[in-house]
Amino acid sequence: MRNVCFFNTVSFWGGGEKLHLEYALKFKERDYNVCLATGKGSPLALKAEQAGLAIFDIRAGNLSFLNPLKYLRLYRFYKTEKIDTVIFSGSPDLKLGGFAAKLSGVANIVYLRGLAAPVKNSLINRILFSRVLTHIVANSEETRRTILQNLKTSVDERKVNVIYHGIDLELFDSRIGSEIPAVFRNRPGILLGNAGRLTSQKGQQYLVEMARRLKQKNISFTLFIAGTGEMKQELEKMIGAYDLQKEVVLMGFVEEVETFMHAIDIFILTSLWEGFGYVIVEAMAACKPAIAFDISSNPEIIEDNHTGLLVDFPDMEMFCDKVESLIRDESLRRQFGRNGRERVEKCFQLDDRITEFENYLLNGPASDSI
Repeated sequence: MRNVCFFNTVSFWGGGEKLHLEYALKFKERDYNVCLATGKGSPLALKAEQAGLAIFDIRAGNLSFLNPLKYLRLYRFYKTEKIDTVIFSGSPDLKLGGFAAKLSGVANIVYLRGLAAPVKNSLINRILFSRVLTHIVANSEETRRTILQNLKTSVDERKVNVIYHGIDLELFDSRIGSEIPAVFRNRPGILLGNAGRLTSQKGQQYLVEMARRLKQKNISFTLFIAGTGEMKQELEKMIGAYDLQKEVVLMGFVEEVETFMHAIDIFILTSLWEGFGYVIVEAMAACKPAIAFDISSNPEIIEDNHTGLLVDFPDMEMFCDKVESLIRDESLRRQFGRNGRERVEKCFQLDDRITEFENYLLNGPASDSI
């Protein structure tokens, strides 16, 4: 394994794109020849070019795997660059780039699955998972379970390995002492935070409902919601209807998540499911307690009553009670924060997870055995 291609044509910046960029840079540091297959001008492409990574310009849609010209371009690319390992996360990318990689004789065809949602038991997926992919990496036990839920007869379970995401603690710690953005200054009460795309999956409507209940209890707080997405207008309407304009701040996209996490007091996640709640790990890295629903992969990250609190879904009364308990107990917040940081250092360090991933690629199932 020497020439590695990270294949990601998503047009926006999200957790999967951050993962691909971090992994690509770390593999480059380890003297691999690394490139990214992505669309020119995408956020991932721009950040990769700034970091000195080579780019192959390609875009993939749901039906791109039916386009013979794209196959020909990829075939020539794989052959010319002598790509021996190609790594995917998105379904359109996998269908196009995976089949092309198989035809090109790429040795390692790797799927990094980050969605804790069942894979459809379609013919094309059965072929991909049984005959094309050589390595399958789930980012949590919950994600692994959902991979196998519908494809158990098509996937060799031994080929599905769980590797958690990691965080660059040196980068995170370098933000300590950074100037707090003006939006955080002179805000009343405890500072609550949430970060993620404004989508139905992330459940930010529960955050607004929580804020309404906390205000009714005359608790002083400010809730910061970082992110953009299609639910922005709906959330703005809820905030207005509940008269929460002073208590809830929609921040839009936040570039420096590390500074955001250092600025808040408690991190709150209301997602309906998460393949891996990376933002929880970011909060714990900043020594912040986290509160989330006791569903999906959240219990794999948060140790209940040790690094944070888990809440039965969708019990909003319990949710608000637990948030209130942390608001009123500074010593407990600090203890949870210290415990969370220790857990990140033990389980979620980026270099450790990269080594685990690298070892799986080098020592996992051989491609000629599939």
